[in-house]
Amino acid sequence: MAKRFGGKFSPDGQISTGQRVTVESDQKIAVSSGRVKLLYVPAIVLAATSLNEGPVTLVTALVGAAILTLAAWLLQEGLEAEAAYNARKVARRPALPRKMLATVLTGVGVAIAAYTGDSGTIGSVLYGIAAAGLHTATFGIDPMSDKRMEGVDTFQQDRVARVVDEAEAYLDVMKSQIEAVSDRRLTERIEDFQIIARRMIRTVEEDPRDLSGARKFLSVYLMGARDATIKFVDLYTRKKDTDVRADYEALLDDLEQNFAARTDKMLLDDRSDVDIEIKVLRDRLQREGVSLKTKGND
Repeated sequence: MAKRFGGKFSPDGQISTGQRVTVESDQKIAVSSGRVKLLYVPAIVLAATSLNEGPVTLVTALVGAAILTLAAWLLQEGLEAEAAYNARKVARRPALPRKMLATVLTGVGVAIAAYTGDSGTIGSVLYGIAAAGLHTATFGIDPMSDKRMEGVDTFQQDRVARVVDEAEAYLDVMKSQIEAVSDRRLTERIEDFQIIARRMIRTVEEDPRDLSGARKFLSVYLMGARDATIKFVDLYTRKKDTDVRADYEALLDDLEQNFAARTDKMLLDDRSDVDIEIKVLRDRLQREGVSLKTKGND
């Protein structure tokens, strides 16, 4: 059963649980991203220090540097996928275990780097195993199972997961497109809209029965918003037309109002369902002769 969220756009103005999880995940990504960037340094150092070591060593070092670079990139992708997984109530495990692939490639890359430094075959392998172990200890492994909710059938949860994945992809494209404009106000507007849209997403995740009422918003409307954003960015980057910008901001206003209103309606409907279930339960208990005390009688 869905629970009422507090949030930036709710009456009490508190941060919702779903938003808090997302913020915490974003913070963890930011911290991890700094460590990932450091993993590009060994590849650069390996390539630079092998320039004058002969063709065989140079080619070997370049291969090792390429593997280490690929490992760092896969790790970044894996951390982002894990953050998205952690931020959702219902989620599929990542299709490609990027973090574990990054671990393997890091071990191979370090082994190659050690081999170019005359560590010998056994020594190079040991260095590679140590590097892979440290990599796993630092960054962990990918989520290995789908995240599901108790009491909801698998088919319904799969439907929710597909719609959520699609909606999140639309939102990501919108943000990446607007960021290309390098306009702080527009970026903040998109972030505000993402908060409202994700409030609906979290509501559907907590109660998949709301999917039928939200599907049009999370699929059709978000797809239209993505397409409108792409067209706006294309026009606005060529000519800073204030009318085009005003029309786009008006579209965002309309989307925000409609998404917020629909989410509130879903939450009110859920509350009504709870009230009905409680009433039915109380009536049945009374028929069974169970005495129910109210607060006024305590």
